This record gives sequence, structure tokens and C-alpha cells, in this order.
Amino acid sequence: MMTVLAFLLALALLIAVHEYGHYRMAVACGVKVLRFSIGFGPALARWRPKGSSTEFVLGAFPLGGYVKMLDQREGEVAADERHLAFNTQSLRARAAIVAAGPLANLGLAVLLYAVVGWSGVQEAAAILASPEVASIAAQAGVVGGERVERAGMDGQDLQPVQSYDDLRRWLIRGALEGRDVTLELATKEQAARRSARLRLSEIQASEVTPALYRKIGLTGPLTQALIGEVQADSAAQRSGLRAGDRVLRIGADTISDGHQLREHIRASVLDGRALTQIWSVQRAGTTLELEVTPELREDGAQQVGKIGAYVGSAPAWVTIQRGPIEGLWLGAQRTWDMSAMSLSLMGKMLVGQASLKNLSGPLTIADYAGKSASQGLSSYLLFLAVISVSLGVLNLLPLPVLDGGHLMYYLWEWLTGTGVSQAWMDRLQRGGVVLLLMLMLIALFNDVTRLLG
Repeated sequence: MMTVLAFLLALALLIAVHEYGHYRMAVACGVKVLRFSIGFGPALARWRPKGSSTEFVLGAFPLGGYVKMLDQREGEVAADERHLAFNTQSLRARAAIVAAGPLANLGLAVLLYAVVGWSGVQEAAAILASPEVASIAAQAGVVGGERVERAGMDGQDLQPVQSYDDLRRWLIRGALEGRDVTLELATKEQAARRSARLRLSEIQASEVTPALYRKIGLTGPLTQALIGEVQADSAAQRSGLRAGDRVLRIGADTISDGHQLREHIRASVLDGRALTQIWSVQRAGTTLELEVTPELREDGAQQVGKIGAYVGSAPAWVTIQRGPIEGLWLGAQRTWDMSAMSLSLMGKMLVGQASLKNLSGPLTIADYAGKSASQGLSSYLLFLAVISVSLGVLNLLPLPVLDGGHLMYYLWEWLTGTGVSQAWMDRLQRGGVVLLLMLMLIALFNDVTRLLG
């Protein structure tokens, strides 16, 4: 239920802000707005404020919205109101009205990021888990347990890293731009800091998929090698594992953290059967030896081991709080970075350099909405900020059915002095609808694949 409510609230808010941007700019430009609707289908509520010419409507299906303006192309307009029609406005005014919706979403993202920064948010500390064997991080000398103090692109000054989320942004940006990222690392054992250069320039754009972090070797922050909640009638329960057990060794291999433990469990498969191994675990100050046989599970095209228990502890947390100006600046910076990365990824997908698996649809968005809401208000606001950026950027794309498509028409009108003909506009609109439907089907397919996988 929380997932559904969080998803519907996110949709309603983001659509309302988007349409309100169109509405306010239309009013500011002197255009008469006939209807402001959030949602489609039967009206759940409708009202008209006193002295206003606009009818406000709340539809039964909150999957979109629209602002209906007075327009001679859509019906007869009285002679004394023609100056209030959208189509009679200057090119600059029409472009501003169309662009105001996506820009409102980007403005909302700035505000949401700023609010989270002002109120303070707990994020995972940028302490590295043991990297994947032969991964980019392992080749750079990362062993696990290091704290990332600063990071930066090759040839640029290093900037402070305050959380693991900060680090992820550097990794994504480096992979998309094909540039190496340098990390400044510190450990408890060594007073001096050292550098590790992650050769992200070796990553192909087509490899920027949800599996990117595994290739880099940094799949998450450091966690302890602890066993959490054990499921009933699971491999963990049958082996005698209990919540709170600390895993010291599996066979002859020393286990240093939760990530390493998870990888050992996944890899405990040989020739289509699960391997039985001796685990050394610490329980209440006593070391025990247990025989553990994982269960086989399908993970895409391969079989992996699972034990039916939560593996790993919670990471170390840091609280990050910003001042008024710093919070706004950070909000603008993060919105800009997210927009640039989104556009870069979309461009690479368009030319086949990045995988279409990066497309997410409503099922994935709903899933993240529920998970972020369950983690607290700050997590949910950050989720809203990311989706708001995505919605703003998406609507600025030059697809005929989107706001960016209309801006493309106005650019043509500005360059040639004449508008796009109705015949061409009809063709472009039909093509845009087909392309958008194809993208939605791909995104939905990715959603189903992720959820079933």
C-alpha cells in the first residue's frame, strides 16, 4: 500500500508542478486559460475560483495533466478575445509558455535538493568495501576499508566527498564522459593519504548499465560480515546460522566484510550444484564451525548461491547539513549534474553507444517510490528530486509530442519566418507518438525483467 500511495503522490506532485509552470507563464503572458487539469478521465473534483476564467479539475487517473488555453486552432474565438488566444501571441511568449513546464520541474528539483541539505540527511559514509576481483578498483590498488576523502576527474582539482552517494556521482560521470577518476583515500592504519586512479576511460558507453558498479568493483559501502534476519526453512537456518553471527572464514578464505561474504555465497556453485563449505563464525564470543550448503537460484543466465538470510550490517552513516546559500547552490549543482548526465546517457542510447536497459518505466519508479518512502522523508524527497529532473529533461527532448518538440517547431519558425505546416505537423506528431510508445514498451519490458530477475 505504501508503494502505491508514494507513487501516486509523486505523480500528482510532479505533474501539478509541471502544468502549473505552463499555467503561470500563460497567465503572465496574457493568455486566457480555460482549464487546468491534473489527471484524466472522470472528474473527481472541479472548481472555479471567484473572478477567475480557469476551471480547475482533478481527474480520476493521475497519469498526466494538461492546461487548456484559448486557441483559434481548437475552436471559435470571439473577436474581442483574440488577443487572449495562445496562437496569437508572439513567438517569444509561446516558447516561454511551453518551456515553463519542464523548467518548473527542474526548479522543483533544485528546491527539493536544497530542503534535504538544509534539514540534514543521513547518508552512507564513503568507506569502500573490498572490490571485485580483477575489477578496475582492484587494479587501482583498492583493498577495502579505505575512506574516500576527495575525488576528481583526470586533470582537475580534487573535490571533497562527503558520502557514498557523492562517490557514485563521480563514478557515473566518469563512465559517461569516458574519463578517469582519481580518489584520495585514507585508512585508520595509515596517517598519510594515498591516491587511486580508476581507469573509467576503459569503460565503453554501452557498458553503462545497472551492472556498471560491479565492473568498476565498487558495488556499495563497507558493511560488516554479519548475518541478519534468517528466513524460516532456508539454507541458513538448516546450517545452524543465526542472526548476529559474524563470519570469519569460509574454507581457507578470510572474510573481511559483507560484500566479500555475499560474493562467496553467490560463487558457491560448481557444475550446476551448490558447494558445501565450512564456515567459521563468531557467536557470543565463541568461534563455531558450521557446514553451509547454499541453495541454487537463477540470476539472469547464470546460477548463483543464496542462503535465505540478510547478509551484511548497516553501513556507517554520516549526517550532512547545509547552510541556506550552500544548500541552494548544492541543489542547483546537483540538478545541473543530473540533467547533464541524463542528456548524455539519452544521447548515447540514441546512437547505440549505451544500453537501452537504462530505461526505467512506471513499475521501477513505483518500486523506488515505496522503498524511498519507507526509508524516511529525506530519502523520499531525494527520490522526488531525481524523478523531477528526469521529467524536466525528458520533456525538453525534441520529440514532436513533448514540449521540446513544440520548441523545435518554434525554432523552425524563428529561422524561416513561417510556422510548420499543418500537414507536416500531423506527420511529425504521429511519428512522435509511435516513438514514444516504443520507448514506453522498452521501459516496461526492462521493469518486468528487473522485478522478475
